[in-house]
Amino acid sequence: FTRQDPRPDLIVWPETAIPVLLNDADDVLAQIATTANGTTVVLGAQRYDAWGYYNSLAVLDPRGQISHRYDKHHLVPFGEYIPFLGLFGILGGGLAAQFGGGYQPGVGPTVLAVDGVGKFLPLICYELVFPHEIGSVSQRADFMLQITNDAWFGTFSGPYQHLAQARMRAIEQGLPMVRAANTGVSAVIDAKGKLLQHLPLGQAGYLDAVLPAPGPPTVYSRFGDGLVFLLLGLFAVGYILSRRGFGD
Repeated sequence: FTRQDPRPDLIVWPETAIPVLLNDADDVLAQIATTANGTTVVLGAQRYDAWGYYNSLAVLDPRGQISHRYDKHHLVPFGEYIPFLGLFGILGGGLAAQFGGGYQPGVGPTVLAVDGVGKFLPLICYELVFPHEIGSVSQRADFMLQITNDAWFGTFSGPYQHLAQARMRAIEQGLPMVRAANTGVSAVIDAKGKLLQHLPLGQAGYLDAVLPAPGPPTVYSRFGDGLVFLLLGLFAVGYILSRRGFGD
């Protein structure tokens, strides 16, 4: 926001924020856009097509139209899909029939470029914990945006571990993170992993924050796990050479 226009540039709602399929949500989205008063809104919802159902992130323009959409690609086993569904169908049709095929995966990680907001890397819940996938995107974003539903974990350590993972991803990539969680912990994290603002677990409310600036690309963002494997290889070679020298 600016002094001339106190409205925020972006409103972020969490994963599964609306209990309506995107396919049938025109009236709901229009109402959200009206309430947002011209501000772009990001929210989580489900949708379907001929292939099945998806856990999705939608970007709403000021008219309530979906300008961008991202489908979660890394699904939670047994929570969002049944692994080896064909095998389960043979061994226990009841289980497969009860849970169905779950969600369909999206095409993969991508960067969304939104006018007035910038380029961001969308992450839905569990996708945050896979740093190699975050680093696989060729286009560098201005920030990362995670929507999540951590109600699964209750009040145990899960939400705090998930927040710690978010801070680590920010450090690895040198990018700020905006995080909206259904039951907390929602947060704004800078490119060094510092927690600038947060909404505690189980507390209703909102955060009004200035988006931190991105940092320069980090060594990890450039080389990923390849650098780790290189160091392990050098360590192994050094160990072998030292053992040979000791034997001589």
